[in-house]
Amino acid sequence: MAYVISSDCVSCGACEGACPVGAISQGDEHFVIDAGSCIDCGSCADTCPTGAISQG
Repeated sequence: MAYVISSDCVSCGACEGACPVGAISQGDEHFVIDAGSCIDCGSCADTCPTGAISQG
């Protein structure tokens, strides 16, 4: 199951650079993860300073 980013995201961009497959991009309100590209590695969750990323 892919990781998801909650509304706690402050759009710092740390997760985008941590994703090895480029599945994270800036959305309308905060960063979003493309579930079809996510490989469930957790790198993004490990770098998020607000804890806004969890396994969906």
